[in-house]
Formats: sequence, C-alpha cells, structure tokens
Amino acid sequence: MSTTPTRITHLINGAPWEGAAQRTSPVFNPATGEQTGELDLASAELVDEVVAAARTAWASGWGSISLTKRTQVLFRFRELLNERKDEIGALITAEHGKVLSDAVGEVTRGLEVAEFACGIPHLLKGGFSENVSTRVDVYSIRQSLGVVAVITPFNFPAMVPLWFVPIAIACGNAVVIKPSEKDPSAVNAVAALWKEAGLPDGVLNVVHGDKEAVDALLTHPDVKAVSFVGSTPIAQYVYETGTAHGKRVQALGGAKNHMLVLPDADLELAADAAINAGFGSAGERCMAISALVAVEPVGDDLVSKITDRMGKLVTGDGTRGCDMGPLVTAQHRDKVTSYLDAGTQAGATLVVDGREGNVDSAGEGYFLQPTLFDNVTKDMSIYQDEIFGPVLSVVRVGSYDEGLKLISDNPYGNGTAIFTNDGGAARRFQNEVEVGMVGVNVPIPVPMAYYSFGGWKSSLFGDSHAHGMEGVNFFTRGKVVTSRWLDPSQGGIELGFPQNA
Repeated sequence: MSTTPTRITHLINGAPWEGAAQRTSPVFNPATGEQTGELDLASAELVDEVVAAARTAWASGWGSISLTKRTQVLFRFRELLNERKDEIGALITAEHGKVLSDAVGEVTRGLEVAEFACGIPHLLKGGFSENVSTRVDVYSIRQSLGVVAVITPFNFPAMVPLWFVPIAIACGNAVVIKPSEKDPSAVNAVAALWKEAGLPDGVLNVVHGDKEAVDALLTHPDVKAVSFVGSTPIAQYVYETGTAHGKRVQALGGAKNHMLVLPDADLELAADAAINAGFGSAGERCMAISALVAVEPVGDDLVSKITDRMGKLVTGDGTRGCDMGPLVTAQHRDKVTSYLDAGTQAGATLVVDGREGNVDSAGEGYFLQPTLFDNVTKDMSIYQDEIFGPVLSVVRVGSYDEGLKLISDNPYGNGTAIFTNDGGAARRFQNEVEVGMVGVNVPIPVPMAYYSFGGWKSSLFGDSHAHGMEGVNFFTRGKVVTSRWLDPSQGGIELGFPQNA
C-alpha cells in the first residue's frame, strides 16, 4: 500500500525551512521502488540566505568560542550519535538500500572521526620559541576559516559528511552541507543531533539541491573552503570552479581499485576478501575492489573459489537480513547492467550473470546480483570505467612486475591491496605502487580517523586528504606572531584554583 511522500527540507539556523520550494526531487526506497519522500531543492537565492546565516553564527561567537566549550559540544554529539546510530542506519537503508548492518557500520566509522575531533584542544596546539632575539618571542597559532561548504555523495550518506563536519566545527568554522538528493534524510537526522548537543543555531546548516545549489556554493564569496566527494569528472569541476573563485578545495574523486593476488597467498582468505570488497554495499563504494589481478597460476583456482562463494549470497531488501541490497536508483542499475553486455561483447568471460536468479524483496526494487567476469583485459570498458556496482573483473597476469605495472599505470590511484604471505613482496609493493592507500591482506584499506583518507592521480584534486591532521590543517589557517614586551607586571589576589571557561 503506497503512502504519501514525506516532505524533506532544508535546515537553516537550527530549524526546518518554512518556505515553498520552486523545484523538488523525488526520493525512493530502492528495495521496493516506492517514492517515500519529496525533497525541496534550493535556489541560488536560498543558498545566499543559508551562507549569510552561517557567517553570522561564526562571526557572532562560534569562531572565537573557547576550546573547552567547543569540546563539550563535541563530546555530547559523540554520545548522541553512538546512542542513535541504529536509527540513522535505518534511514540509510530506507533511502540508499544497503543492508542494515552495513548502514550501521558506516555510521560507526563516521563516529570515529567525531571521536578524533573531540581531541581538538591538542590538535590545535601551536609552537612557541622563546627569546629568539632579546626579549622577542615567536609563536604559531591556527585559526578558523569562517564558512565552509561540504558536498557529499549518495553512497555514504552519513559517513562521508562525518569525515568533514566534526573537524570543521571543532576548528571553529560554520558549515553548510549539501548532501546527495538521492538519500538526504540521514544528514538531516545527524544535524538534529548537533542541535541537541548544544551547537548554536546557524553553525551547521543543511541545504538540499542539485547543480544550482552546488554552483552557488562554489562561487559564493563568503564560502572559504569546499570539501567534496563524488565522481572524478565532478570532482575536477568542483576543484577548478572553487579554486577559480579563490577557495581552498579538497575534491575526492572516483576509483578503480585493484587487488593483487600472488601465487603464495592464502586463496581462501583472498576469495573471502574479493567477495567482501567487491560486493559489499552493492559495489557502490569508492574503495570497492572492482579489478582482481591474479598472478598465474592461481587464476583458475581463485575464480572457482569466488564463484562458489557467490552462489551462497542472498540479494534483496536490506531490512530482511540479506547479504547485499539494491542499487540506489533505477537509472544507475540500468547503467551498471549495460556493462554486462559490453564486457561479453568485448570478449570477457561472464562467469556469473547478476541478472539471473531471484531476489528477496516485496517490491520491484533496483536489483542487480553479484556479477563476475574472467579473462578481462585492460582495453575493455569493464576494466577502464568505474562501474560503481556489484561487478568484479578478474585480470590474469604472469608476474608480480606485470601486475604492479598494470595497477600503477591506471589513471586512478585511490586504493589497492596485495594478498601474499611474502613480507618482502608486500613491503616492495607498498613502496612501489602508485596508489594513495594500500592494504596488505586487507582488501578495503580505509585508514582510522587519526590518519587521513584520500588517493592519488585522478582520485584526488587538491593537496589535502580527508580527516586526520590533514583535515585539521585544511579547516584552519596558520598565523605566526612575533612579540616583544617590556617587563611584565601583575596585580590582584585570587586564591581559588584556576578554572577553564
């Protein structure tokens, strides 16, 4: 039985927007195909209002508030997010389609960044050099930028915003976030937790929209920095447009992640890893393994083990305990499915066809089951393109050197992994491969929050990666002070123990 779609709107100055949208966009449940929401899309004029609200909130106090008070808000937010992560996960599953365990898992990984941001008093400590000249001291400080924009993709509607927002807020900035219009409710729910945690109104604002809203943020003179995650063509556009308008930009793009399996590897472990990294979240991950590079003679054995495991996977509604859910939209499902014909026509061997078999769902969702190609070559579109779906391609090579060259020659450089029991080969690979994040017997090498996330080459535009100390540096700017004082004088008596405020 269909229900009336829920209105989903912007959050400005701590409250839902009460205006009338000139344009809207439907939001669907990918497992059933049912429209569940109607999303208000912002005009450029509304973006101006949101940025103005954020700037006022920053200038009126948050930019200069004490680290102690900032940290108190961060700790309360961390506790609330931990308590409500199951609720946020359910929203993700309802709009993105990934299974509930995966949805809660992404919130938990985002929570790690909030925990990292709770250490902001230590992270913002500067340097001090006393008496560099007679009675002259030099010291460094880091200060907030002002208003920053965060533009996030559909595939991680909670985790990717959490890569940026806690650190930006901890550093004293005001934030305008524009989430994907495909699954917007998780960001609204997380923003409500910030308000509940005591964040002043206007410090975090949510504006929903499409290219019009994005362009307004990229060109707005009061937006000082932009953080973006999405496809490589859009990342390049965001970087070039934002920097042309004087902004600091970190734009994380697409990927074609390879997993190199050497003949001495534990093939059982490697097969499990290929399944987990290739088909988790229906392959809609920028860190998904989409190209498995098998160093002969292990190709046949490895393909057999992967095929056997694929036969046990259940695809269906993410609320039903399935292994893999649907793709996010019908259009994206159809685009991914088109690669199955393209790969076959190019001469690859379609070992497992994801269009066949039944799915566990009560509705007509956007499903494509796990798909496996063998004998893939680098001139095929299924190898060259970021498919962003549950399609795993096996490329066979004759040696480690051939596999290394294949991976390093790829225009993307986001993540890669090597599976081997040879420590020397692993160490050589981590040093030689031209990729930004490397796993050794770890198929999805997403670093902890206190390290930084980001790739090389066409997977990153800009010099700064997400979270970790690079994130802190991105959301602040350094200042060096040289001072000389006459002999100090002090006055007044206060016997109470000094307190922070």
